[in-house]
Order: sequence, then C-alpha cells, then structure tokens
Amino acid sequence: MKSLLKIFRWATLRIERGAKENNQAVYKPCSNGIIAKELTSLEDEIKEIRRSGSGKSLDVPEFELSDIFYFCRKGMETIMDDEVTKRFSAEELETWNLLSRTNCNFQHISMRLTVLWGLGVLIRYGFLLPLRIALAITGISLLVMGTTVVGYLPSGRFKEFLSRHVHLMCYRICVRALTAIITYHNSENRPKNGGICVANHTSPIDVIVLASDGYYAMVGQIHGGLMGVIQRAMVKSCPHVWFERSEVKDRHLVAKRLTDHAQDQSKLPILIFPEGTCINNTSVMMFKKGSFEIGATVYPVAIKYDPRFGDAFWNSSKYGMVNYLLRMMTSWAIVCSVWYLPPMNREEGEDAVHFANRVKSAIARQGGLVDLLWDGGLKREKVKEVFKEEQQKLYSKMITGSHEDRSRS
Repeated sequence: MKSLLKIFRWATLRIERGAKENNQAVYKPCSNGIIAKELTSLEDEIKEIRRSGSGKSLDVPEFELSDIFYFCRKGMETIMDDEVTKRFSAEELETWNLLSRTNCNFQHISMRLTVLWGLGVLIRYGFLLPLRIALAITGISLLVMGTTVVGYLPSGRFKEFLSRHVHLMCYRICVRALTAIITYHNSENRPKNGGICVANHTSPIDVIVLASDGYYAMVGQIHGGLMGVIQRAMVKSCPHVWFERSEVKDRHLVAKRLTDHAQDQSKLPILIFPEGTCINNTSVMMFKKGSFEIGATVYPVAIKYDPRFGDAFWNSSKYGMVNYLLRMMTSWAIVCSVWYLPPMNREEGEDAVHFANRVKSAIARQGGLVDLLWDGGLKREKVKEVFKEEQQKLYSKMITGSHEDRSRS
C-alpha cells in the first residue's frame, strides 16, 4: 500500500509538471465548497439585509422589498453549490490513482506514465481479477452449502456455534475477494444480542465489511435469482428478517417484526442502514426514524473508505450490480476503517426523530463525515412540499408578527 501511494504521488507530480510545460490548467477539486456559508437563521439574515439597506428593523413587522434578496441569494447558492446532488457522484480525488485519467488532456503527456498505467491494467485484470473471482465464487458457494447443511441441524447451542463460524468464514473469504483491508476500532463496543446496529451506507459491501467481524441478523427484501438462493439458505441457519415486496410498504408490519426480534435477548443484533440508499463516502444523510421507534439499544457504527485505492460508492442510477462489482474487483484494493461507538438509548421525552439525529451526528463526527439533514430519497424524488411550506411559514410569521403586534398596528 505504501508503494502504491508513492507511485500515485509521483504520477500526480508528473501530470502537474507536464501540464505546466504545455500551459494547461490542472483541475483541482474543491473539497471545502465554493461558497462560504454561515449557520444563521432566516430572521437574522433578513435583519442584516434591512440594516445595511434601508436601516429599518423587524421591530414593526411588515414586508420590505429588500427581503427578496435573501431568497434570491439562497436560491443561487443552492444552484451553484448543491450539497445534495453531489453526494450521489464519485468522491473527487486530489491525486491520480492509475484507475482513471485525471483529465483527458493528459493522455499523452508522458510515455512513462502510459507504460505505468498499462502495467497496472495488466496486474489488475490479468492477475488480481481472476484470483478475486475465484475467491468470490468459493465464498458464495460455501455460504450456500454451509448454511443449508447447518439448517438441517436441531436448534441449540451447537447449531448456533456452527452457523456463526460458517457465516464468519464465508464473509471473510468474500472480503478477500475484494482485497479489502479493514481496520476495526473500539471492538469492546461491538453490537450485542437484543440490540440494533446502525451504520452509514456507502456500498452493498458494507454488509460483508461488518459481518466479517461480527454475527448479525440481516434485514432486507426478498429477492429472486442468485440473491434469493443465498437468502433462503441463510435464513435456515440464522434468524434473518426478510420481507416480501408487499410487506415492505406496510410500515407497521415491518416495525412489529423488528420489535419482536429486538425484544428477544437470545437473538442476534439487527444490522440496519437507516439512510436507505448509498451516499458517496463524504457525508451522512437523514436517518429514517423507523429503526429508532423500537425502543431497543442502538449500537452506532461509522464506516469510512479510503478512495485512493478504489471507489466503494455504488451509484445505482449509473451502474448495475454486475458492472459495479467488476469495477470493485478491478481496483487496487478496498481500504476502510470501522469504528464501533458506545451504545445509545432513547432518552426520556426524546422522540424517534431527535434520537435518530443524535445517533447520526455521532457517526458523522467519528467518521469525519458531513452531517446533512436532507433525505437520501432525493436521489430519485423531488423535494417534498413540506420543506417549502416550512420556509413560507417562518417568513410569514416574521412579517405578520404575533397577535399583540397586529392588535397594536
């Protein structure tokens, strides 16, 4: 890994030097955003606009023409620096990792760079890819056969012991099929039976990254094809929670089945990704509150990938599962860190939404991720009208004032 990092740095320096010789501009990703934003309220910002413009204040509630400048500026900022849409595209890199060109103008900048890139292609496709495919087939085959055999054993401690070790063995083989280098921190906080493990979601491989170090009950929708065969084999040896497509839409049914599972202290911790979609390893988006209404102990986990060796983010709107796995298996490696955070419980008087936000903030701080309030469903849907109505209500309340203000006027 250290040798690869040295090669990446040398390649980047060579590209920058070549660009300078050819009078070309080198693209530098802006990691901190292009607009400096301050966390201030709508009322405070409009007060400042009025004070700098007409000199009026909000003591007497009334509409001012200058107020529209606040909404114009916010609209332009959102268009120029959309903090939601850019979370669903590949994370930008400071250096070239020999997997893709930094800029199409650099294709013929150096013969040594071209030879180095070709050597990397030969190693990744000619040596690493066949080996990884063989490991993946081995791991999946052993998982199906092993869980099927264990499923025929009578329930008891021996069956649970075998199931645990079959799952761990197969998941660890699948992890090695991606040449995943994982560092686990604070293992004393690893999720325990009767709890819920929640983590930020970047990729489908988040499941095997966590399951290769622990034993979890999975939650998900029943699939067909190869995935369906794997699910049916797994549930024979372990109490996973699979839902039919029609059941997923029934929120109360899902909550009841999860509650029944979590209340049984003999059952495995449930593994859930509350974001509901994959985010590009830079931030954490809104957690769905369903997992936090159950009342069970929540074990937060933060996952952070190192994009220099391979991009783990799955852009499902751009790549299918087969294409995505091929890209993963032809990268250098999948390097990530996993932090087990101390368990958290819902406080007295705290609703599920605030509890979910508290857990999300803890995960974001530990993983060095941006904490966003937006729903990951915006990846495929439009902004809900309720968000617009909230801003309209805030401004309406500000310019109309309270009942006493209106009676005085």
